[in-house]
This record gives sequence, C-alpha cells and structure tokens, in this order.
Amino acid sequence: MIVNETDGGIRVDKYLAGQQPEMSRSFIQKLIEENRVTINGIPVKSRYKVSAGEEIICEIPKLREPEILPENIPLTILYEDEELLVVNKPKGMVVHPGHGHDSGTLVNALLYHCRESLSGINGVLRPGIVHRIDRDTSGVLVVCKSDRAHSGIAEQLKVHSITRVYHAIAHGVISEEDRTIRAPIGRDPKDRLKMAVNEKNGKDAVTHIHVLERLPKFTYVTCSLETGRTHQIRVHMASIRHPLLGDPLYGPKKSPISLHGQALHAKTLGFVHPTTGKYMEFEAELPEEFLYALKKCRAI
Repeated sequence: MIVNETDGGIRVDKYLAGQQPEMSRSFIQKLIEENRVTINGIPVKSRYKVSAGEEIICEIPKLREPEILPENIPLTILYEDEELLVVNKPKGMVVHPGHGHDSGTLVNALLYHCRESLSGINGVLRPGIVHRIDRDTSGVLVVCKSDRAHSGIAEQLKVHSITRVYHAIAHGVISEEDRTIRAPIGRDPKDRLKMAVNEKNGKDAVTHIHVLERLPKFTYVTCSLETGRTHQIRVHMASIRHPLLGDPLYGPKKSPISLHGQALHAKTLGFVHPTTGKYMEFEAELPEEFLYALKKCRAI
C-alpha cells in the first residue's frame, strides 16, 4: 500500500491498524517485531512515522487451523434429515471456534452428533455453518450436512429470501407500530470491537420492527431481517435510541435487570429445502431468561 498525503506523520502501527481494521494493533506490532513490515523494502519499528508516497508491505503469515475435536454436548434438534439439521442454540454458546473459544462451541457439538456428515465449504473451523447468531443470542439456526445444501441455503441468504424473525426487548417505548430501519453497517471507526451505522464503508442492512407489547419503560418487539450483517439488530436498535435490554456492547453500561447478555432470541427461521424445494419454517420457544426479563419489565 502507498501512504497518501493526509496520513503522513502517523506511527506505522497506528496507520496499519486504521488500514486493516480486522487486525488488532498488538498483532500488527508483533508482525513489526518479526520484521514482517517493510517500508520501501526496509524493516521498521512500531514508532516509525510514515511519510506520503512510501510503500508499505505487510507480510501476514498463514494461520494454522487448530484441530477441532468432537464433544458430547447435548443439542436441541428441531429437525434433521440427510441434508441439514435445525437446532435451537442456547444463550451463551459460541457457534464456531475462535480466539478464546476452542471448545464448547456448537461446531464441537455438531462434530460429535454428525460425525463427518457436515458441509466443508466454510473450512475446518466452520463445518456446516452457513449463518450464525451471536453467543448471547439464543434461537433457531440451520446447519448444512452437505455442500449441496450449503450452496442452496447460502444462495437464499444472498437474495434475502429466508424468513428470519427475532424477538427482542428494547429500552424505551417505541411509538410506531411498525418501523423499517435502512442503514448500512460496518466496522465502528472509533472502536474495532464494535459495529456501527457506517454510511461510508458499511454494507446495506435492513431491519423491520413490529411492536408486540409496550411496557412501562421498554418495548417488546419482533425484528425481521432482510439482510444479516454482524450485530445487525443490536446496531440498528441502538441507532434509533432503543438499544436492547442487557446489551453490554451497544446498550447502557448498567442494566436495570440482571441478564447474561442482550434480550434477543431468534424465534422463527423459514427457508426452501435445497433438495425437496419445499418451504419449511421452524420456531424456537422463548427461553426462561427471556420470559423472566419480560415479567420484570412489565413490573418496572
């Protein structure tokens, strides 16, 4: 990459962190320490300040994918056939292994349940995973057991034909019965751990809100997705000043009700079966914690 005129005088580690938001600054500094970052062909230190016109080359070593082991973790299976299965993921379970989560994930459970019958399209770390929901979001999720099923579901996700309805509890009382939020979502330029409405670098995102019940200080809603961006519902609800109850990232720092993460549940999932061509729809009952939160909110 070539440094432009407006970025001159910035430390090279800070500059690269801004250009490559998917990499942490500490990871970039490690690359610099290993002489994997050069400017005009010469290795530099983290404190080096870049100048306009300089060429920066960053060598990123190929990551070794860890071995993911099957684990006998109980699954709530709503449907299963030779091509796919539909599960009700509990709150607190990570979908696939990642930094700090190499066991106890849905993938570990799937490897035990399905053995080798999982789609390999998304690689070793995400076998069978065609879409995901956050760790602290519960609800219905489809998993593909064949590459044919994976391609079929992925295409439906691409054209936004899959039915995805979430139930959520939001701060504040929403006046409209129905509201559509159309706002692009991308990485938050001020905090790389968060997503945000980002008009400049975001991807199109559409969420349809419908009020189920107005509570004294909260609103119980459904959120129907046209698109499936990272943290989409959480970001969109926060953007209209109605963040989700219990959301540690986008809501108030102190929650009036003690919850393990946001009050968000993937209630309904509908899609055309990639082999039979039949439309199928599944529902996951609201978990106890969500029902508890609703009861508390009605009394506040």
